[in-house]
Amino acid sequence: MSHRFSAIRAAWAGSTVLAAAFGFAAPAAAQDTAAAETEGQLATIIVTANRREENLQDVPVSADILDQERVGAIFSAAADITALAGTAPGLNVESSNGRVAPRFYIRGLGNTDFDLAASQPVSVLLDDVVMENVTLKSFPIFDVERVEVLRGPQGTLFGRNTPAGIVKIDSVKPSHDTSAVANLSFGSLDTISLNGAIGGSIAKDVLAFRASVQLQRRGDWIDNGFTNDENVLGGYTDIAARGQLLFTPSDRASILAAVNFRDLDGSSTFFRANILGPGNNRLNNNYDRNTVFYDAGGGNLANYQQFGATLTASYEFDGATLTSITSHWTSEGSSRGDIDGGFGASFLPVMGPGFIPFPSDTQDSIDLKQTTQEVRLASNTDGPLTWQVGGFYFESDFDVTTVGFTFPPPVTVNHTNEAWALFGQLGYQLTETLRVTGGLRYTDDQKDFFVRSGAARQPRSVGDEQFDWDISLFADVSDDASVYAKVANSFRGPTIQGRDVAFFSPPSVAQSENITSYEVGFKSELADRRVRLNGAVYYYTVEDPQFTAVGGAGNLVQLINANKGEAYGFELDGAFQISPQFLVTLGVAYNNTEIQDPNLAVGICAQCTVTDPTRVIAGNRRALIDGNPFPNAPEWSGDFTARYGIPVGNSGEFFIFTDWIFLGETNFLLYESREFNAGSRIEGGLKVGYSGDNGQWEVAAFARNITDEDNVLGVVDFNNNTAFVNDPRVIGVMFGVKY
Repeated sequence: MSHRFSAIRAAWAGSTVLAAAFGFAAPAAAQDTAAAETEGQLATIIVTANRREENLQDVPVSADILDQERVGAIFSAAADITALAGTAPGLNVESSNGRVAPRFYIRGLGNTDFDLAASQPVSVLLDDVVMENVTLKSFPIFDVERVEVLRGPQGTLFGRNTPAGIVKIDSVKPSHDTSAVANLSFGSLDTISLNGAIGGSIAKDVLAFRASVQLQRRGDWIDNGFTNDENVLGGYTDIAARGQLLFTPSDRASILAAVNFRDLDGSSTFFRANILGPGNNRLNNNYDRNTVFYDAGGGNLANYQQFGATLTASYEFDGATLTSITSHWTSEGSSRGDIDGGFGASFLPVMGPGFIPFPSDTQDSIDLKQTTQEVRLASNTDGPLTWQVGGFYFESDFDVTTVGFTFPPPVTVNHTNEAWALFGQLGYQLTETLRVTGGLRYTDDQKDFFVRSGAARQPRSVGDEQFDWDISLFADVSDDASVYAKVANSFRGPTIQGRDVAFFSPPSVAQSENITSYEVGFKSELADRRVRLNGAVYYYTVEDPQFTAVGGAGNLVQLINANKGEAYGFELDGAFQISPQFLVTLGVAYNNTEIQDPNLAVGICAQCTVTDPTRVIAGNRRALIDGNPFPNAPEWSGDFTARYGIPVGNSGEFFIFTDWIFLGETNFLLYESREFNAGSRIEGGLKVGYSGDNGQWEVAAFARNITDEDNVLGVVDFNNNTAFVNDPRVIGVMFGVKY
């Protein structure tokens, strides 16, 4: 390791020790983000997009917030984090690795790379700690205060790959008020979801705790038509827990220590051979949601353990608050799958369903360690000037092992990444109605790769150092309405992908991508705060966008850079308090993306109907993808929720809550074909119940994917028309209590 990074690490260690010596701690989360100031008005929404707690209406950022009730509904049927897809306009989430390694897309920008070493332009943060690796991004969402979806570049204040945006998850923090909550649901497919939390004071006003846990379980529900075994696949048990201690030795100082743990014993994605077309994207007669035809895959098992420890400390000086966040995470596990999605092969006596070019049974595993350190000094006065400065350090080291059962032979590769950054932000209230904010971040990002075993060493090293910046103007045009304009530049560092080494191909490298985004928007609260309408219009360009060409006969993963990418669109978020008992929210986004590179050609499927122009390069037919949309970037998306409550007596309520998501037509790959895309996707949920004692207990019936839609979520370009689909309808009952 270089002396430069050793010195940096020593400096960060010194700052952490200094923080602990002073007894710093994290500021408490907002205690009341849901209660409206006046009955019948919309609740104030708190966001932390600027690393401070602020009213959503005062922040120049396009954001959507999922509160506790919405989060509870989304995960009531034991769903994983991909259930967030569509819950905020412009947000898509999918995975071809089951309940791990999700892929996030905001405003169309993401990464289709299915390898465990994939880099993504959407950052996921849990309690201000970046979850960089794709397996860490899958950590379950439970006992949370809110989930913030921040759209557009966020690279100034947040570290690690944020040119598309951020999904920010804030857990409920300890307090000295005794509290206990528990929720239990039973549903079809032997689905169980149990989560609970307890907290309170250990030493009055000095030491408080909170402990929370979640169990998600589903029984096997998928038949194997090849072996004629019923209900042998698809089950999982996913356990997660969090423990927190809050130490406040004085009014100015406190320390928050948190540990997170997860143990997943579940299933990877179920690929289904030849269920699309041919010649169209419709599910054909080979498709049966309850049946697959596997002769391999070892049961498509996925097993992971994750652990994280974080120390967040803060001290309030006169005029400024110093915060230190130290975190260490590990992730270890593997997932295996019958990748060809069927049985047999073209050169064997049998095969099916449909054409199977050759069998593929692979397992990928990871052993990861990640350490992050952030120190931040921020103003805490009420004057016209606000500011913050800080530094960030990131280090990760992980092995990825690919095993083919007969082919390919086991290969283990190692990835290391060290990065550091200095950042700052200034805001100034120019007049009573006009505020300007600017931010700057310098990042040095270095990555190294080598083959640990199973092939030649093939070392690779890449690095870059760049500035991220943004500037915004926010103007109040009335007491109830504001407008803003923002220009931001952000980058994602270079990436190395080595999965192809297992298939006798060299590792591939993509250079840094740079995004410049222009955005104007408005924030408004009308009709005596009974209507909230926020919107934004944006345009961005990406220089050297990183894309991933996946699949083909070798099921490879190859990184490429296009010359340019371009996108424009708008988002509109609305909330309507029709009466004190009736609340409706509605969001919609339009996003037009385009790859711009007249000479970029990628490999294509052997059997699908390619609609792009093609040419023969080095003896292989390739598709020219200039003008195509970004993969997994639907033009239209939206969400809708409605809650109606009927008071019963002095303390009871009968309620109905429904939520729906819409994702429009989506192309899954870099090239376009008639098969490998999806039509519009609509899924909805319903919850009907009764709460008593002013919300102290609740009993309800619920349904997820209530119309039992069959939606294609993704495809595998594997020389047969293979795809994977969404979960079926789950109907159940739930009971909750809180104290």
